[in-house]
Amino acid sequence: MDIQIAPAAKTGMLIRRPSGEVFEAFADPAVTSKFWFSKGSSRLTPGAKVRWDWEMYGASAQVSVTAVDLGRRILVQWGEPPTTIEWIFEARGEDQTMVTITNSGFAGTGDEQVAQALDAMEGFSLLLAGAKAYLEHGVQLNLVPDRHPDALVER
Repeated sequence: MDIQIAPAAKTGMLIRRPSGEVFEAFADPAVTSKFWFSKGSSRLTPGAKVRWDWEMYGASAQVSVTAVDLGRRILVQWGEPPTTIEWIFEARGEDQTMVTITNSGFAGTGDEQVAQALDAMEGFSLLLAGAKAYLEHGVQLNLVPDRHPDALVER
């Protein structure tokens, strides 16, 4: 029997801030824009359709919010064909939060799915590093624009 297991990207990071604050940083585009995309059309609420822009690359994504468990979980679909992204926020005491991000549902051949999962893993790892620096120290590392400097439309 040949069992096929679909690849998924999964990464996590401990952020030394209260879980409610960390959750809000991902739900509120005014905060998320400090460490990931440059602009978001609205906060992440159940059933919302939002747009995330990476103006530095001339790129955007349409995002459908599938579920929000306030302070604990965000589930969205994005891309074409759509993939699923799940953020889990696990409080560790009063001032630490373990954030885990899983991206799944990649399409294409097995090799294409693996390539997409690896690319997503890299991107979400940078996202978490940027969130950690911003939320813990107030530092904007500019990881997203610095990852592909030759692709920037604003130089």
